[in-house]
Order: sequence, then structure tokens, then C-alpha cells
Amino acid sequence: MANALQEQLLKAGLASKQKVRDVKTQKRRDKKARVDDGSAALKQEVAEQKRLQAEKDKALNEQRFAEATARGQVRGLISEFSKFAIKVPNHAEIKFNYTLENKIYSLYIDEKIQAELLQGHLGIIRYEDKSYLVPHKLAERVHLLVPQWCGYLWQQDESKAVVTEDDPYADYAIPDDLMW
Repeated sequence: MANALQEQLLKAGLASKQKVRDVKTQKRRDKKARVDDGSAALKQEVAEQKRLQAEKDKALNEQRFAEATARGQVRGLISEFSKFAIKVPNHAEIKFNYTLENKIYSLYIDEKIQAELLQGHLGIIRYEDKSYLVPHKLAERVHLLVPQWCGYLWQQDESKAVVTEDDPYADYAIPDDLMW
């Protein structure tokens, strides 16, 4: 089915096979005449297309250069968070869940590390199917350069930090065992 409209017109009897052939032939001739035409308008259009393509290529090259520079920074980050990663003790029993790119990952930690994570002193970086516990400042830098690696980064939201005076539950303590 090359052209559904042509087939519908043929079936309805509004066009003939000869008319369809004539239209195709005319389109082909017009296209060939446009290409072979030595007019100034066509030359100007071709020059404009070349200029646009050159701008597009320049932007692409700049993007590639920026990515290469970022890769150099990323390599430094990889070595840095591998160096400063906090070792999880073998006796860790608390399962800490975090999400990254719509997937839930788990990491077994102890109470001290859990408290530091929840207070915002540590962050979790996931790189090459391995999770790293790193200091918060390093996790922030990773989040700025490569956000898809940052699994858990505690950030206080100013809009939620404001306590309203009308809050009826302000006197109630939030239990610490609410973990998902």
C-alpha cells in the first residue's frame, strides 16, 4: 500500500489509473527539475542547509568536548568515592532500602550508619552494580555531575521544613521504626 488515499480514490471512482500515473510522473519531473535548476533561490536554499548543518555539527562537537571533560571529572569522582567509601561491618542487620531509576535496592547497615544516613551525614552511590556509602559532600558532587548514580542523598526540603501553627499532630512524636 504505497498511498492509501490514491487507492481510496481509485476504489471510489474519483480517479483513474492513468491519472495516478500522470501525477507520479509529474512529481518525478518536478523533483528532477528542481534539482537541476540553476536558479539563485535553489543555490541560496542549499547554502542555508549547509550553514545549518555546520552549526549543528559545531554544537555536537562542543557537546562531545563537554562530555569528554565531564568524563575526566567522572573518572576522578569514581576514584574518589572508591577511596572514601565507608565499609559496612559484617554484623550489619538493618536492611536499608533506596530507589534508583525506579528500582529498589537494599543495603545492610548497622544502627550507627543508619543514623548518619538519616541525619544527612552520608549518601549512597551506586556504580557498576555496587553500592558505596560516602560522605554527604561527595554524594552531592556525584549528584551534580552524574545524577543517575546517586541512590540516596538526604536533602532537607525548605517547603516541608516549615511547621505550621495549625498542625493538629504537632504534639505527637513520629516513631523511629517507620522504615520501608
